[in-house]
Amino acid sequence: MGTDIYGGVEFRHPYAGTEDYEGEPWVTAMDLWPLYDETDYTSFGLLFGVRNYAGFAPVAPGRGLPVDLSNTMHSSLASWVARGDMDGASWVSWRELASIDPATRPDHFVGRVTWQETSRSWMQHRQLVSDEWPSEVLAVVGTPPVEAGSGSQRVEWTNGDVVCAYEPLTAGTVLGPDSDWPHVFAVMRALAGRFGDDGVRLVVAFD
Repeated sequence: MGTDIYGGVEFRHPYAGTEDYEGEPWVTAMDLWPLYDETDYTSFGLLFGVRNYAGFAPVAPGRGLPVDLSNTMHSSLASWVARGDMDGASWVSWRELASIDPATRPDHFVGRVTWQETSRSWMQHRQLVSDEWPSEVLAVVGTPPVEAGSGSQRVEWTNGDVVCAYEPLTAGTVLGPDSDWPHVFAVMRALAGRFGDDGVRLVVAFD
């Protein structure tokens, strides 16, 4: 069974806690799905400690759902989490996300290799690798370019009809432009410009 992520972006209402405001303190800005539509365990591990096979020190692991969760997020997540149909519930502020050092590396691996056959481009394979690549990976991707494993940039090559790529395993690559996370971060950054870095958060749970 795979693990998928659900949730959304919330902001704290600027009048929350004042006598003139009777609404909820945190308001849903938008659901996560239009912005993020991937299943990437490496990023799940880095951000929330879920399926953390790479061994990153997670940014916001296992915090549970906020007690002041917005009504929309409560309807989407709370009952599922309470029944045990979703787990790994957590939240992270924009301040925390914005402060992630892109050079952060995990303990166990140095990079990851992806490959797909040109005839089946919809089926992508991904493998975490240490300094010495597993023989079963080399049997598929062939001998990688000399830059793969030693540089700081993504490297691509082909082995017959197999299209291959290697990228160093850092927070910057895992959450970078080749992922869907920049869409999420762009929305949160824009909201933080109005509501403050601590007034915007991402709330998630996994199934």
